[in-house]
Amino acid sequence: MKALALLSGGLDSTLAIKVVQEAGIEVEAINFTSPFCRCSGASGGCSAAANAAKTLNVKLHYHPCGEEYLRIVEKPPHGYGKRLNPCLDCRIHKFKIAKTKMDKIGASFLFTGEVLDQRPNSQRRDALDIVERDSGLRGYILRPLCAKHLRPTIPEENGWIDRNKLLDIKGRGRTPQIDLAEEYGITDYPCPAGGCLLTNEEYSLKVKDLLDHDGTLSMHSINLLRFGRHLRLSPNVKIIIGKDQVENAAIIKVTAPENLIMELVDYAGPVTLYIGMPEEPLILLAAAMTAGYGNNVPADEEVRVKIYGAKDRELLVKPMPREEMRKYFVYKV
Repeated sequence: MKALALLSGGLDSTLAIKVVQEAGIEVEAINFTSPFCRCSGASGGCSAAANAAKTLNVKLHYHPCGEEYLRIVEKPPHGYGKRLNPCLDCRIHKFKIAKTKMDKIGASFLFTGEVLDQRPNSQRRDALDIVERDSGLRGYILRPLCAKHLRPTIPEENGWIDRNKLLDIKGRGRTPQIDLAEEYGITDYPCPAGGCLLTNEEYSLKVKDLLDHDGTLSMHSINLLRFGRHLRLSPNVKIIIGKDQVENAAIIKVTAPENLIMELVDYAGPVTLYIGMPEEPLILLAAAMTAGYGNNVPADEEVRVKIYGAKDRELLVKPMPREEMRKYFVYKV
């Protein structure tokens, strides 16, 4: 008997695999990454999941969620959570993909580390039922950590796994999981903080700004949200001002041919990415903002800002006070 686990790399999914293995079931796992993963491995696989799979001795499959996932974020059928997180539709999407992988590897059912009532949006009893129904997996999703609070699944009813070997954890507390980890000798696991950037207020406001003004998301526009200060100068123009040398280098690396790059000539400071129509008043405004974030730039003197684009040039501008820039930010500062 084989089962496929959804492995995030966190403690709950790690423990779920251990419980199922202890029940005598062979396990393989799948890890989903997306542009909204907090981990650095968003495009190439999660290191926490890889470490957990190695510790548990399970084969790990990766699946990156790309453009098709962005369409869900744009307009989720079941709506958003507290921020711009489409938790139910995200789970449904992943379970549909996992079902295909389950069939491909010859697994009989899926299981997760979900705990009833641990997360208010996606782990309520009714939410778990919606995910099962809409993913086409009713009865085939086992949740070993809280199974005794849920109706028996097909794997339990068919005798594939003994319900008595499953657990009755419930709620937001972490003590039962920590105690179980100690019992299993599992000591190296990440903290239980959420792994999705869409639950972060500042980040979700950046995404909302894109949807409000562009009407759609792309992998390129989403990747730009990971760094820099984001300011909206007009409905058609946004700038991103780097915060340090690492971000400055990243901005230059991802610049599209139609974008402009700005930086101070005589002072150290940020790289600014100008996205949108090259309107002269807004270019001057962006240059003044670039100067405003320069290091030791005289407040009342004009300084040179270099503009890189189809035709390179320099502008003389006075630095804009940072307090005046607050109204342009797409999120609270």
